Amino acid sequence: MEVGSPAAGSPAPVLGLRRLSFAYQGLLEIPYEGILEQRDTLEVLDLSYNLLEDPALLGQLERLSTLILDCNNYSAHIKFPYMPNLTTLWINKNKISNLPIIVEEIRCKFPNIKILSLMNNEAAPSYFNGGSLPQYLDYRHYVISQLSSLEVLDDTEVQEEERTLARKTYRMQRLREGNKRKKELLH
Repeated sequence: MEVGSPAAGSPAPVLGLRRLSFAYQGLLEIPYEGILEQRDTLEVLDLSYNLLEDPALLGQLERLSTLILDCNNYSAHIKFPYMPNLTTLWINKNKISNLPIIVEEIRCKFPNIKILSLMNNEAAPSYFNGGSLPQYLDYRHYVISQLSSLEVLDDTEVQEEERTLARKTYRMQRLREGNKRKKELLH
């Protein structure tokens, strides 16, 4: 047997994959061994419909541009690795309830994010999960104001006038909060 060849009877790993899916496997942990074998070529990874919680080692996938984590156990307190090449993140239908925390994590760890989908999480109110139109619009404006490179949020393209309104709305809110803190400090 040659060095690096598979043991008799086991399948040879397929190297050089650009897309890989471990969706619908009921996984409790990310199968890093199989995934990291593709680190030089993998661009799209689908880990949907599992029971996953910790994506820490995915930072080794330097070419990864799309990560799909729909229907897992992720909360707003998820700690992603720094992945500057990631442009698309789908994390729909998880347990994300705190919007500022998850948005800050995404902003810091995925500086080039262009497409983000958070649908069907408590932090992303919509008609699908009992949210009202004003709640949905506020959610969109907040996310858009924090992620300047965002082009698509959920299933809707970010319009320039929406981006302008989002920046204006949340800049004014930051100013009000800053003034309130100053007053509290002076008293």
